Amino acid sequence: MVSNKNIITGLDVGTNTIRIVMGQQLPDGRLKIIGAAETPAEGITRGSISSIEDAVSCISETIEKCERMTGQRIDKMVIDMSGSHIKTVNSKGVVAVAKANEQVEDSDVERAIDVAESTTTMPNYEVLHVLPISYNLDDQKNIKEPQGMSGVRLEVETQVVLSLSSQTKNLTKCIYRTGVDTEAIVFSILATAEAVLSSKQKELGVVVVDIGAATTLLAVFEEGNVLHTAVLPIGSGHITNDLAIGLKTSIETAEAVKIDQASALAETLSKREEVDLHKYSEYEVKGSFVYKREIAEISEARMEEIFIMINDELKKIDRDGKLPAGVVLTAGGAKLPHVVELAKKVFQLPVFLGLPTIKDLPIDKLNDPEYTTALGLVMWFDKNVDSNSGFLSNMSSITQSTDKMKRWLKSLWPSS
Repeated sequence: MVSNKNIITGLDVGTNTIRIVMGQQLPDGRLKIIGAAETPAEGITRGSISSIEDAVSCISETIEKCERMTGQRIDKMVIDMSGSHIKTVNSKGVVAVAKANEQVEDSDVERAIDVAESTTTMPNYEVLHVLPISYNLDDQKNIKEPQGMSGVRLEVETQVVLSLSSQTKNLTKCIYRTGVDTEAIVFSILATAEAVLSSKQKELGVVVVDIGAATTLLAVFEEGNVLHTAVLPIGSGHITNDLAIGLKTSIETAEAVKIDQASALAETLSKREEVDLHKYSEYEVKGSFVYKREIAEISEARMEEIFIMINDELKKIDRDGKLPAGVVLTAGGAKLPHVVELAKKVFQLPVFLGLPTIKDLPIDKLNDPEYTTALGLVMWFDKNVDSNSGFLSNMSSITQSTDKMKRWLKSLWPSS
């Protein structure tokens, strides 16, 4: 195995599946995707670690698959953080411009962001990201980049993403146990957005929605910046649970039925079409027929509930029905047939399936919405981090918390 410093590896720790994507930074500045692997997840519940031993085993297996495919040794990874324990809060930071000539420097912006971060401390939580939304300079409002402008009082409005400290430690401990370093921790919806959104969409106003198995994440962009993020404790796995109850069958059978027969619009199906559950499980009695439309009605009801909850988040920031670039749906839940049509009904906005913005990907499965987060981690790190200096733009909290984590983990396993 070769080790290459220009390699970026993204690890998406999902509730149902662990996915890895590997990219290479070429000398001309382009990013080339060279590998991908996945393994069914164990030891992960609702995006959080529930068994370290099982999680380590699955992550190690996925690392080995990717290394065999690419011939590259993985020694560090960018990992995503999701789960219902994530909190997002708005915060403001105000500082006086330091220079006598009253010109705003990078250091002034950093100090304002630091103040915004310091006012959001919560017991047992640590900061993942401080996302600047807009700046005010004296009486000048909603400035995107104040550097170089003149003024006395600089104010930044931010959204701060916080993660439960114990979950961050558990996840980082799992990575450490595989023998790989954690290069950065990224709120997964930011990585997903990097993979599926264009700069134009972010400028116009758009919401990207990641419908995972146990949680649904969303991020609203406007004028190029993150305006709002949220984690909803509901996902496509709830459709499986509903089907198991509604069809009086096992979770395994319900999942197979969902993948093969579910739809987000019941009205598209005949009332007479039937499905034999025995086709999906030998434990079901032959002739255990259910109506295909009933499956769709159950699926539609749950998916509509998810969309209504997302729309409620948009109402909080007065953006419901007001995003010109519409809604972009991605992850496994976005693959449900007719999900785009249902979303258009609920949101009254343009709706699109989120696929990677990188064209001509060498691995076919990377064009699947389920891979957008793992791919986005590689793209996000490539865009935000200077490989020479390790500088992380506007999001220094991540590297700081990762460095702290490494020191903490090394104290648990001292070198002999």
